[in-house]
Amino acid sequence: MDEPNPAPLIETDRLARSYTLGGGAVPALREVSVAVAHGAFVAVMGPSGSGKSTFLNLIGCLDRPSGGTYRLDGEDVSRLSADALAAVRSRKLGFVFQGFNLLPRADARANVELPMVYAGIGRRARRERAELALARVGLGARMHHRPNELSGGQQQRVAIARAIVNEPVLLLADEPTGALDTRTSLEIMALFQALNRGGLAILLVTHEPEMARFAQRLLRFRDGRLVDDRAQVPEDAAAMLDALPPADGEASEAA
Repeated sequence: MDEPNPAPLIETDRLARSYTLGGGAVPALREVSVAVAHGAFVAVMGPSGSGKSTFLNLIGCLDRPSGGTYRLDGEDVSRLSADALAAVRSRKLGFVFQGFNLLPRADARANVELPMVYAGIGRRARRERAELALARVGLGARMHHRPNELSGGQQQRVAIARAIVNEPVLLLADEPTGALDTRTSLEIMALFQALNRGGLAILLVTHEPEMARFAQRLLRFRDGRLVDDRAQVPEDAAAMLDALPPADGEASEAA
């Protein structure tokens, strides 16, 4: 059995990002130092313009810092080239957004296969891994459905399957329940908690306190600074979902 990795999965030291606007530098993130362990479930909150989206972009290797350092899974990615950052994203990161970003003419399996196409994985292996990922999110019976044949919650599950199919060490979720109703949001959060119990680290950006309460830790940003970092006892999304009355007499989408 492998020993747990004692080093942080995410480690930033005075991480900063500024943008040029009107001839001057405008700070979006100000010297943020934080460490996140492997297998953690962390919620990130803050008002518009607080720096939380900039933080997510840096942690997701979608942008590079103006100052400070960032180590991901032991690797200093602070100064990598655009091509090197893309390789890190492909190997180690999965992304889920508020918009599902699915190909409308492709079925669920083909959508989930897409990251593996870019990774150069063969057709047979792609299909097998995509089918396993869809089964993992409860959509094994809907792999041949196109997005317009799926509900919003089911489309988000396809997006999650696509995000985890390459077995990342970190899942970054940016407002993943923003377009979903309460029941479906709980289903998505229950799925995240199940994936996290399986060892996947999750960084969830949300403006909804109702969703942040399912994480084990809460980071709050304001004016580009990390102003609060606290552990919390997460609520059980699956238990809350079970306590809800049936939706119009129909079974939950999680079935």
